[in-house]
Amino acid sequence: MLSDKQIQQFKQQIIEMKEEAEQEMEKYKEDDAKELYPNDRTGEISSVADHPGNLGTDQHEREKRHTFYEQAREKHMEAEDALKRIEEGRYGVSEKSGDPIPVERLEALPTARYTVEEEREIEKDA
Repeated sequence: MLSDKQIQQFKQQIIEMKEEAEQEMEKYKEDDAKELYPNDRTGEISSVADHPGNLGTDQHEREKRHTFYEQAREKHMEAEDALKRIEEGRYGVSEKSGDPIPVERLEALPTARYTVEEEREIEKDA
């Protein structure tokens, strides 16, 4: 079982993770807003691409930013869920078996919901 001191240390780490994710999400939202007016970014007068490859590059960059945004959003949700488990007194306990999650696992991944073995089973079944 985790001590109150350990729980508070993990809580602080999770809060920092959540804040970092919020900053990342805001950055990608700002980048998307810039995409609404691409000529402002490139300095181009016309919205007509001068080369078909430019369209592919722009699409790739948009998709890449969207992927990064989704990763940050997932990280944010995991942090919020972990903070909720702390508040409810369920932090550090597997949601699958109810067994304690080893401290080493929580140190590596403070938002962990399952033991390593259970995580492997879940991934295998997916």
